[in-house]
Amino acid sequence: MKKYLLLLLLIISACGDSEKIVKRHLQSAENLLGLEFTDSERDSILPDLVDLREQYKDLRKLELPNHVVFPLYFQPQLPGFQIPSGNDQYQFQEIVTSRPDNLEECAFMTVGELAYLIRTQHVTSEELTLMYLDRLKRYGPELECVISLTKELALKQARRADKEIGSGYYRGPLHGIPYGAKDLLAVPGYRTTWGATPYQEQIIDETATVIDKLEAAGAVLIAKLTLGALAWGDVWFGGKTRNPWDLEQGSSGSSAGPGSATAAGLVGFSIGSETWGSIISPSTRNGVTGLRPTFGTVSRAGAMALSWTMDKLGPMCRSVADCALIYNIIRGSDNLDRSVIDVPFQVPRLNQIENLRVAYVESAFKDTSTKENDKAVLEILKSLGLNLIPIELPEFPVKALSFILSAEAAAAFDELTRSNRDDELVRQMRMAWPNVFRKARYIPAVEYIQANRARILLNEKMNKLFESIDVYIVPSFWGDNLLRTNLSGHPCVVLPNGFDKNGSPTSISFIANLYKDGNAIAVAQVYQDATTWHKKYPPKFSGK
Repeated sequence: MKKYLLLLLLIISACGDSEKIVKRHLQSAENLLGLEFTDSERDSILPDLVDLREQYKDLRKLELPNHVVFPLYFQPQLPGFQIPSGNDQYQFQEIVTSRPDNLEECAFMTVGELAYLIRTQHVTSEELTLMYLDRLKRYGPELECVISLTKELALKQARRADKEIGSGYYRGPLHGIPYGAKDLLAVPGYRTTWGATPYQEQIIDETATVIDKLEAAGAVLIAKLTLGALAWGDVWFGGKTRNPWDLEQGSSGSSAGPGSATAAGLVGFSIGSETWGSIISPSTRNGVTGLRPTFGTVSRAGAMALSWTMDKLGPMCRSVADCALIYNIIRGSDNLDRSVIDVPFQVPRLNQIENLRVAYVESAFKDTSTKENDKAVLEILKSLGLNLIPIELPEFPVKALSFILSAEAAAAFDELTRSNRDDELVRQMRMAWPNVFRKARYIPAVEYIQANRARILLNEKMNKLFESIDVYIVPSFWGDNLLRTNLSGHPCVVLPNGFDKNGSPTSISFIANLYKDGNAIAVAQVYQDATTWHKKYPPKFSGK
């Protein structure tokens, strides 16, 4: 072990420039660790070691006294943090509508509209299910967004829903609503492929907690949707998931299938996941509304683990109201995921929103590629009576912590690397999982622990920020906000706010304090109710 530590010191710390890191250093480390990479794999690793060394330098500038703890399993709240208490304050509202002459026009209705039609028995769940299944068969291959249709299960669930509703037993607004799930969630009897070639025939004989809760609410699972292989990007073992607004463009990822299928009206809503942008990015690209909940409010039992301290599951829908409804169903502990705690879901009513302290990151709105659309968000909210507070995010070397994800992901797929089955993954370039997994073998355990302790300092700074505000608004990809809030566990609502010059959707994000998802939902819904961007859909998939 002493030899190993000395070798890592020589490789990473003592080298003054990239020329001093040579392949023989890597080969020596591989021998000590019981690994063997190819020459081409070492060529890919070498330049990344220089980048890692710079991150370590930034990390070591921080003062980390002994009392800064390392969480054995991550919970974002710190000692003394006031976890919300009291009763839930949430009420879902149906939207009164009528059955269209062409049932396919229901494809782009919100869950609120579909729930009204099903509850009043103007439309049956089986009708909706067959309509969506037909659209999945018709458009799914073109969009490359479907891994498995769950037709047999869906029809069974839909017919059961119709029978129950017909007899007067109504489970609630999701009863009979067809949806799709990202194919990292286990469903017995169906493949759970994780989007990756080595696992494309994998069947996991358990039901993910999220799927189980949705079934209990009466929702109908009609498809398992694509994800970039092992939750990165939009390339999976069967192709590249397409953006329905522009078929030449990928859907972004890793919740590529949920974004594409929801935008194209192939499902009523979908479940995605995020570790570092995997709900925010495809929601933006496909022009849908997404909710990344507070870390530790939704169980990940039965979901593929990529990063135990960063993974989150959340809904991708056609409206903020839909996201709130689905979150209300899937949240809560299950005695399986130890990171999950139970907190009340409290969404301020319309007359309470004026009491929220709503801020915006001032510098983020000055010069971005989407600045006109972003500034319009602020103007609309001001016109609705909100007093917006300019802020800046606390300074912190956030990027220096990014290798936490790489280390955990490499551990999650350690066997894939050691067996060389990572060669089966479609994407093999430098910025792809095979190389990232290999590179992560050179992250010392000490640095991983220090980065997690530094994460406590980041959360302290974010907690301090939220002492004076309740919600802040920020362009979705500005600065380090996306990584920052995924590391800190803060919730985010992302929703469309227009189109760019190429006709592609753009988005804006609303960030709330930990366990205060309802605050972000409330402010985001005020904005969305005053606009129509979420009611736009790709004309090619209208079905007309």
